[in-house]
Amino acid sequence: MLGLGTVGAGVASILSTPEGRHPLVADLQLRRIAVRDLERPRPLNLAPGLLTTCPEAVVDDPAVDIVVEVIGGLEPARSLILRAIAAGKAVVTANKAVIARHGDEIAAAAAEKGVYVLIEAAVGGGIPIIEPLKQSLGGNRIQRVSGIINGTTNYILSRMAAEGAAYGEVLADAQRLGYAEADPAADVEGGDAADKIAILTRLAYGGTVPRPAIPTEGIHQLDARDVDYAARLGFVVKLLAVAQRVGSEPPKPADTTAAGLQLDVRVHPTLVPRGHPLAGVNGVNNAILVEGDPVGQVMFYGPGAGAGPTASAVVADILNIAGIRQATGGGSGTQGGGLDPLLAAGNWRQCSLVDGALTTHRNYVRLRTSDQAGVIGQIGSCFGQAGVSIQSIVQYAGEGSGAAGEASSAEIVVITHEVLEARFRHALDAIEALAEVHQVAACLRTL
Repeated sequence: MLGLGTVGAGVASILSTPEGRHPLVADLQLRRIAVRDLERPRPLNLAPGLLTTCPEAVVDDPAVDIVVEVIGGLEPARSLILRAIAAGKAVVTANKAVIARHGDEIAAAAAEKGVYVLIEAAVGGGIPIIEPLKQSLGGNRIQRVSGIINGTTNYILSRMAAEGAAYGEVLADAQRLGYAEADPAADVEGGDAADKIAILTRLAYGGTVPRPAIPTEGIHQLDARDVDYAARLGFVVKLLAVAQRVGSEPPKPADTTAAGLQLDVRVHPTLVPRGHPLAGVNGVNNAILVEGDPVGQVMFYGPGAGAGPTASAVVADILNIAGIRQATGGGSGTQGGGLDPLLAAGNWRQCSLVDGALTTHRNYVRLRTSDQAGVIGQIGSCFGQAGVSIQSIVQYAGEGSGAAGEASSAEIVVITHEVLEARFRHALDAIEALAEVHQVAACLRTL
């Protein structure tokens, strides 16, 4: 095993206490564990000589059949995974960043050597989503995968909604409780969720989209008043990661040509109707909603992070590989040297990201305006001239309304029907040009 932090210690704890678990757990043996500091106190009672500060010694040990990578980060994790594959060893990893950015390279190397690289713990912690997408739902035409896949941001948004608290205040609490890192950027700016949806996209649609190109917006600039206005209008705000086919028609033969399948993949705060399955997912929990033909809607829900859930997923992958080895008499692939295609889940189709201007969405817009007659009419005209249909438009009192010596102001909240992004942006440009509109204060997507 590479790493003995929170997740690594959880894995070691499971493997060292096989009583009451699957009988195959008792057949597994920890051979070597790479750590940064040999002198660090550890709660586990580990055998003498098990620990080393040299990760290459773990990977190169001929007694090691499966390498478990739980050190995180891009390097040296990527290089160590490739080194293990080159040595003919199966790999289990919880590293979403490496798989999101270097998954094709790792998959190609694994296919060439005929070994498995399993990644159940990389998305959703203890929620089983990777294997179901590869196997249980393999006969479906997946239309959309959407989810709450970052527990830190979901905790913050849940608290903001329940208490009316400001973002910064709740983030500080999350850091004190250990739900957020000292540097929370990867979570609150959406990068962690973007890594995970990149992985789910590859599994759901059989092709890779470039991770850096995924439009990503976090919650770090979210105003508590938008959470409040959303609640008044019957919504909750969630950070959603979404991957979906462009258009709702059944795929045409051209989907499998060089042009490939076009996908709308994105991460952003979203207004979710209270009756939607994802609306009730609160705290640090995650949920992933898969919509396919013919299965319909299937939701996977549970704890998305932490030692227990993530270690559970890691051990599940270890058992998967160990069971195959036991059934085939050894080796990291199936009997005869070939990989089980359902478990390997390689690329089988070209996928690309659609031009964002050509996507369609419902939208929430909050405008700061002068509080005077005719403003709502002018805003409605701008939307109408751009071909944007309005679902609702509501005016709230502005911050300076009624204060002595201050001009009266208002906040106008608009929710649109589904509209082409290019038309919506054209309407916003026209609205921003109105003298009575002081600012487009917020613009969020709506389910």
